[in-house]
Amino acid sequence: MKQKVHKCLSESNVAFVSKKLAVLILLFVSLLGFSQEDAWVYFNDKPDAATQLNSPLNFLTQRALDRRANQGISLSEQDVPIYQSYIDQVTASNGITVMAKSKWLNCLHVTGSVDNINALLLLPFVNHIHFADNSLNLKRPMSRIISPVNKQLDVQANFNYGTSANQIEMLNGHLLHQAGYTGTGKIIAVLDSGFINVNSTAPFQRLFANNQILGGYNYVSRSEDVYSLHNHGTMTLSCMGGYVDGQLVGTAPDAQYYLFVTEDVSQESPVEESYWVEAAEEADRLGADVISTSLGYYEFDNPNYGHTYSDFTGDTAFASKGANIAFSKGMIVVASAGNSGASGEPLNHVGVPAEANNVLAVGAVKSDESYAEFSSVGPSFDGRIKPDVMAQGQASTVANASGNVQAASGTSFSCPIMAGMIASFWQAIPWATNQEVIQFVKQSADRFVNPDNIFGYGIPDFQQALNMAQLSVSQNSPKQFSVYPNPAENQISVSFPVGINEVKIVLFNVLGQKIFEKRITSESAISLQDLNSGIYTYKIETSSLVQSGKIIKN
Repeated sequence: MKQKVHKCLSESNVAFVSKKLAVLILLFVSLLGFSQEDAWVYFNDKPDAATQLNSPLNFLTQRALDRRANQGISLSEQDVPIYQSYIDQVTASNGITVMAKSKWLNCLHVTGSVDNINALLLLPFVNHIHFADNSLNLKRPMSRIISPVNKQLDVQANFNYGTSANQIEMLNGHLLHQAGYTGTGKIIAVLDSGFINVNSTAPFQRLFANNQILGGYNYVSRSEDVYSLHNHGTMTLSCMGGYVDGQLVGTAPDAQYYLFVTEDVSQESPVEESYWVEAAEEADRLGADVISTSLGYYEFDNPNYGHTYSDFTGDTAFASKGANIAFSKGMIVVASAGNSGASGEPLNHVGVPAEANNVLAVGAVKSDESYAEFSSVGPSFDGRIKPDVMAQGQASTVANASGNVQAASGTSFSCPIMAGMIASFWQAIPWATNQEVIQFVKQSADRFVNPDNIFGYGIPDFQQALNMAQLSVSQNSPKQFSVYPNPAENQISVSFPVGINEVKIVLFNVLGQKIFEKRITSESAISLQDLNSGIYTYKIETSSLVQSGKIIKN
């Protein structure tokens, strides 16, 4: 999680400032600094939603649609962008600055005076307003509670892992790598503070050479500049995608990545939760499979904005709401548990968004699998197990902004180590939903039967998770057809159960339209050469049996 960034005047400079001037400056800052409030403005509806949903490729990529289809997830009004006229009218309102927006929550993050923000309630399409300063919400319904927080940024193949071997072998990740599961075909969105020198240093050259960096965006500066500031994202990315032979191999060296800057290292502000949700929405739009985020929120520079432990109910904080929606779209969100374990109650608990209901919160252990004392603990305020799982976060092997391989500590690193392994694991079981993947991972962990508030379900064993996943398929479908390979290139084959010699197979596209129908005999091959890449639904019918499933065409 994130190091606090401090700005200080040197003693020699302070000597030139008189006591009177210093007092005036402090008074001015106190009056000006908090006269502008942060708030979320929620809208009643999306008037053009029905029309928009008829053309989903206008707001989601085909890969995003395929991910939904593969997991049986329907499109909804949440997926539709905010009605532009609403944005324009709020933007034009007196004294209002729009900082961020969320289509999922149908709201804008704004700053302005209390009076100017409350004046937005006169707009007929505004449903309600929620201030980051919770004391300003006492006279308003609190159906959507959003509060702020503090970020902590502490710092098929036989790979020559070097010193990174322990953090991978602890999870039996090397066995998945040896089987060829290295994240190929999976996309990870990394939400962090900056990725300085990722585009120029040796540990990331392999990613660029293989076109594995798909793009990125800086939500803080509203630019595409992600490579010129802060080293934290550089180090977290190296845990997944870094490669230096004999020194460092990431847990998903062949996955593809989007790099998003959501963290403003110059301040602690609730708008960073809104940036986080914006980036998660973009990750969804682009079809990402996994979100890795080594950011956490508890306190802000304005103490009135800070979260309390009672906010950690799984779906109260703004970023936690967004993370839960990301999961509902078929993604897996992996977040650092936090580095406040030694700070004492109540700040030692897992923060936002790791505390969210559907986020996999990752705590930290040492190289010998014992608890790293800085790792934040559970339970959540409503009594849920948090953290969920553990990985090495003390003396993790990472690459720094200079391209050197070093040891670093923090749940900032146990998180991406876990996120990369999940991407590699998901590659091995492409038929699984995000919920199934998470369940297999938890069930493989060494404390699954007896979880606690320090280790959660414990340290996963990804080889065991894979064994369980494969066993579940064979046990649940002993009399079913097998359609393979999946994913497929130019053709698929169908293996028949004993006693069946002929069937009808029908293929449907993502819109549910029939595109192919044929009667086949056992072990017949079906050409996919004329089909575009994407996800298709198949239905196999006999007089006594109907089987449906999904096929991925690469």
